[in-house]
Amino acid sequence: MDEKNDTSVTYFILVGLSEYPRAQVIFFCLLLVSYLMTLLGNSLILLLIYYDSHLHTPMYFFISNLSFLDICYTSSSLPQVLINCLVSIPAISLGQCLAQMCAGLYLGVVECLLLAVMAYDRCIAIGDPLRYPVRMSPRLCVQLATVSWVSSFLLTVIPTLTTPLEFCGHNLINHFSCELLAVIKLACNDLHLNELFMMASSTLTLLAPFVFILASYGHILRAVLKIRSAEGRKKAFSTCSSHLTVVIVFYGTAISMYMMPQDKTSRDRDKIISILYGVLPPMFNPLIYSLRNKDVKGALRKLMGEKNDS
Repeated sequence: MDEKNDTSVTYFILVGLSEYPRAQVIFFCLLLVSYLMTLLGNSLILLLIYYDSHLHTPMYFFISNLSFLDICYTSSSLPQVLINCLVSIPAISLGQCLAQMCAGLYLGVVECLLLAVMAYDRCIAIGDPLRYPVRMSPRLCVQLATVSWVSSFLLTVIPTLTTPLEFCGHNLINHFSCELLAVIKLACNDLHLNELFMMASSTLTLLAPFVFILASYGHILRAVLKIRSAEGRKKAFSTCSSHLTVVIVFYGTAISMYMMPQDKTSRDRDKIISILYGVLPPMFNPLIYSLRNKDVKGALRKLMGEKNDS
């Protein structure tokens, strides 16, 4: 299954769980359920936010961005992973693999920056509620979202295209998809520049937003402690703890992958970690950020009521 060392690689074989057929069947079922839940939950959020004018606020504007992003993020790789579970030789062309790698990297960085923007939005809403409508104007919201999408493209896709990888040996990727760290380990050209840029980029897109989010929630915590109502404090703590759980899982696993020393060997542990930050957060984000909110529940009841009336 490997190419000869003196030939150029034109396709890759994605190992996944092909060595464990029974585990692969269970993995396929779990992944399919997760993907369908991600599509359903995030699509529902987008529909409700578009449909109900009461949800046309800064918070739900960013949530709609996150929902759209999560649909794109999971769709960039999970359909291919599901197909690979059903074929005997899960092959992917070099061009498709690099496109999948760039898309996953780009959308992952957008999520990192967008979660930081959402933490800033909540910090202003709770810390300075009277001036919140003025400080988080519609123009600023659009600017923050645009910066997240555009800067991520400049930080990921452009450098990847300007420093191409060369593959001239092994073509076995010990992963479910063309994830950056799994692919780059097969490159045969000098990677010192790529590794330096990856570390700098990871600091900007992973570590810095994560520290900012923790600082924002620290400020939110101080504001919550000033709430006199015990029920109000309990509700705020419940919401914040849910947000932080998703954030810590996403950033913690991504940081452990991209900011720790790497070797040339792909390990099964890396595949499990990639599931934690690539599959679970997009599936749980609708529930954590939206579906438990009374405004969203009200919009859903309103939508279902009008459908029943019609």
